[in-house]
Amino acid sequence: MHNKIGVDHPAVGIQFSVGLSAVGENTEQMKLALTTQVNTFTQCSEYIAEKKVWVGAYTSELVGDVPESLKNSDSRNLRFALTALQKIESNVREYTKQFSKVRLGVVIGTSTSGIADNEATLKQHFRHKEYVEVVHKKQEMGSLAKDLQQYLGWGGPAYTISTACSSSAKAMVAGQRLINAGLVDAVLVGGVDTLCQLTLNGFNCLESLSHDICQPCGKNRDGINIGEAAALFLISKDQAPVLFLAAGESMDAWHISAPHPEGKGAAEAMQKALDMANLKAADIGYLNMHGTSTPQNDAMEIKAVRHVFENIDVPLSSTKHKTGHCLGAAGAIEAYICQQVLLDQTWLPLHHSGVLDPDLDDQNYVLDVSLEKPIQYVMSNSFAFGGSNISVILGTSFK
Repeated sequence: MHNKIGVDHPAVGIQFSVGLSAVGENTEQMKLALTTQVNTFTQCSEYIAEKKVWVGAYTSELVGDVPESLKNSDSRNLRFALTALQKIESNVREYTKQFSKVRLGVVIGTSTSGIADNEATLKQHFRHKEYVEVVHKKQEMGSLAKDLQQYLGWGGPAYTISTACSSSAKAMVAGQRLINAGLVDAVLVGGVDTLCQLTLNGFNCLESLSHDICQPCGKNRDGINIGEAAALFLISKDQAPVLFLAAGESMDAWHISAPHPEGKGAAEAMQKALDMANLKAADIGYLNMHGTSTPQNDAMEIKAVRHVFENIDVPLSSTKHKTGHCLGAAGAIEAYICQQVLLDQTWLPLHHSGVLDPDLDDQNYVLDVSLEKPIQYVMSNSFAFGGSNISVILGTSFK
């Protein structure tokens, strides 16, 4: 039975999902991390020369090997993806047996792919002036979706989306479109990104890294912490406890790395998501902010929230002080967090406990994690370089 939430863009059911990040490898660990003040970050010195930085690292074990057919693509990013997939693999394979393999798709978001593995190879070349072979397939953006398709033995559409921090949220709505266009029956969507020197040094050059653990919308916020995550969802037309309802997208085209200062694109994305889902702002029970902890991004996002939600006291928080900014996987891991909130119905992700910016403290930040009454809809924001904005809405199938 089709989920007739949106008229032109029917909702799709999230049949199975998994989320791995600095907050853990299962829902119990994640809930504990997101509802307490426990530190989930790791301080590392191997990414930036002569500088220690806090990162949201996934510290549990990854799969030890990849199939022979994927050896040319072998990277930590691929192993992270396979580690996540294997946690739901038996369910996914059993569920998708009912469909033709050419009707099964894969859409994944990433921004780093396997570049970390080639960084080590290039370092060897530059340090020792040795000839080294760089296997470019490891870091090709398109490799991840194709590799997962090959691993599963599927034959439908398979492609990767790389639009910086909005990548995996866009992958989710892309999967919904494939289903609603009648091109596939089920899609594996989500995002995977791993820590690497390129992104850490890049944000360091932009002077956008936090000197400590980040404090989104905090008075003394000074930048982001980079994280890594792997979050995957199998979606289809079938009913499920949590539905992917809608997404709204916009493009600032204001600046290569800065958002529109008034949050125009961000507000447009949120409103489009509400319109697509046939909802009002008052229907949203929780808003997961993009909340990077940079001065410009936080300020513009709160302006956008004020515009869209006006006098509505929506509970909101950023979870990046726990996961880190997971770049291409940020949208997917935060959607996964929102899904768990809807499934559990007892908690909301805690905003950090630091002092808030007095110019931004007029919002209903989640400082008490207890969920006093059930919620049906949640919204999650992802805003990327160049103003590539997306807001997604998930909802329960029960009233």
